[in-house]
Parts: sequence; structure tokens; C-alpha cells
Amino acid sequence: MSENSDGGGGSQISALDDLLAGGVAGSASVIVGHPFDTIKVRLQTSSANGNSGKTPSSATVGGFKSLFKGMSPPLATAAICNAIIFASYGHSTRLWDEIVEHKSSQQQNEEIHGTMTEGAVLIEHGEHGTHEQTRTWKQQGNNNNNDNEVWIKVKSNQEEAIGTSQLSEDALNASSTRQNYLKVFTCGALAGTVQAFVICPVEHIKCRLQIQATSGAKQLYKGPIDACVSIIKNHGIFRGLYRGMGVTLWRETPAFGMYFAVYDTIKGRVESLLEEKDDDHPIPSHAHAWAASALAGGISGASTWGIIYPFDVIKSRMQTSPLERHLQKGMWTVGSDIIRNHGVKHMFRGLGVTLVRAFPVNAIIFPVYEFVLMQIGNWRSR
Repeated sequence: MSENSDGGGGSQISALDDLLAGGVAGSASVIVGHPFDTIKVRLQTSSANGNSGKTPSSATVGGFKSLFKGMSPPLATAAICNAIIFASYGHSTRLWDEIVEHKSSQQQNEEIHGTMTEGAVLIEHGEHGTHEQTRTWKQQGNNNNNDNEVWIKVKSNQEEAIGTSQLSEDALNASSTRQNYLKVFTCGALAGTVQAFVICPVEHIKCRLQIQATSGAKQLYKGPIDACVSIIKNHGIFRGLYRGMGVTLWRETPAFGMYFAVYDTIKGRVESLLEEKDDDHPIPSHAHAWAASALAGGISGASTWGIIYPFDVIKSRMQTSPLERHLQKGMWTVGSDIIRNHGVKHMFRGLGVTLVRAFPVNAIIFPVYEFVLMQIGNWRSR
């Protein structure tokens, strides 16, 4: 992120810019999505017969204000979580470029220069050759060296400069696409793993505040700080505050891998589609970027939630169950109990609300992030 230029003044984006823009985007997404998240948690943790899985009205859960209960922890940590995601993803991609792609490039170079096709004549550094050649030969040259041209003389004795041609352009493009998908998924998964260590205690406190706001529930905690202090004091950090850490990793690691991979794919295709319509429907380039980011973010967020949702159901159950050590159960035990007592359908209870929430929440993050960066750039260019 720090190496990109903003849309305003063309200045380099700093880590502070990432933090500020990510914080604003994260806060906006929390405000938009928290009421839906409250309904989702209450559906996940309610009994199978209660409300039949239907979305409860604000009147039945303590009024409209109760839908914003527990919003302080995620809102307060939104900047931190988004900064961790962007920083971790950026750092992971740089490591990938330095280690994986550099090694792959070296191996490819050795294969190209160490093995020559039958009848091939290699004439280095762009010098015109005079060798007669009876078969046309193409090689994949070094894309980073524009001076490395290969000259071949064919049957007709006509010289043809094929430059840095490729053995099979389509095959190489397909290989590059697969490599990019693997890179994006892996780096996204690493970012999700790092972020899980921050989001787990935050969501634990959030869930407990959300369910105690339900009518008739016992008010154990006065607020997020009181809940955090009380849980650590009575149950410790790892068994108490970090309750559900295992299932959080199962949710966050693949989720962010899929999220970034789907986002990257859809955004690229949407931008290409919008650019093709420039002549007939002129739209500012930044509008293209925001529209592509919003659509890609919304689709990737919703599709990712649809895949990893059962882990979220288990996590909600674990983080709202009694904290006493003798009453705690593991992830697989909790999942088995849910299926045995309530059926497989209960593992997807609240999914509709989650998908409705996921699209606007994820659609707003990147456009807001990019808008804030553009405003920072405009301010600096004055």
C-alpha cells in the first residue's frame, strides 16, 4: 500500500495514511453493519425453537438502541484491525515477491538458457545474426531486459527479430494467473491469521454484551471495559478473554485468503468492463475504481461468509457459553452438539442476515479507504 500513489497529488502513501484511511473505512463498516451483526449473534445463540430462525424485530430484543449494544469494542479497534490487515497483506506480498517469485524467476532463467530446442540459434544482446536456420525457434526471454533480443534466420533467409518472445503466450498467461491467485490467497490467509489474535477477544466481549442486552438476560457487565477486566480477573487471558481462539483461526485464515482472491479477480474484471465503455459513457477514472471496489468488496465479502459461516456459528456459541472451566467445550464438540440437538440447518441460522450485512459492510470499506487517501493527497498537493 505504501508504494502506491494516491489519486490526488501523486505523493507516496505512508503507513500513517494507511492507518488513517483504514481506520475511517473500518469505522464506517462497523456503523453500517453492527445492527445486522447483533441480530445474527442473537439468532445463532438462541434455541432452535425460539423465533423459528426469523429475524427478530427491535421491539422484541430491547428496542432499536439495543441493536447497537456492544458496538464500542469493534468500533474502537476498527482502525487497529484494518491497519493490521492492510499492513500484514502488504508485507506478505513483498516477502512473496522477494522469496517465491525471485526463486521461480531464477529457475525459469536456468531452464531457458540451459536447454535449447533442436535447430535453435541464439544470438545474444540484439546483434543481427548471419546463421542460417531451418526451423523457427522461440524462446522466453528476460522480460526485465528489453535489450535481450534474439535474431533468427529462417528458410527464406529473411531475418526476423522476435525479441523477448514466449514459448506459448496463452500457457504462460494461465500460469501467471494461477501464480497470482496462489499469491493473493496465501498472503490474505496470513493477514487473516495475524488479525485473528486481535479480533478474537474483541468479538468475545462484543458477543457477551450483545446477548445480555436481550430482554430478560442477566446484566453481568456494565460495558466493554468492565467485561474485559471481569473476564481476565475471573477466568484468565487464554481460557477467558481468548475463548474461541481456535475456531476464530479456522474462520479468519481461509476467509481472508478467499476474500482477497475473489476481490482481486472481480475488481480486475469489473474495471476492464468499465474501461471498455469509456468512449460511449465517459466516467471519471476514480469513479471506475470506486465502483469496481464496491462491487468486488460486496461480492467477495458475501461469498466468503457463505462458505465459512458454520465456523462463525460455533464461535458465537463458544463465546457466549459459560466461562467456568468445567463447562467449557471444544470447537468440534460444540459443533457436534449443535447438529445433534438442532440439526444441520442450525449451522446456517442467521446466514440471511449475515449476507445482507456482508455486502454493504464490505462494499463500503475499499471505496471509503480510497476516498480518504485521495483527500489526503489533495490536501498535501495544496
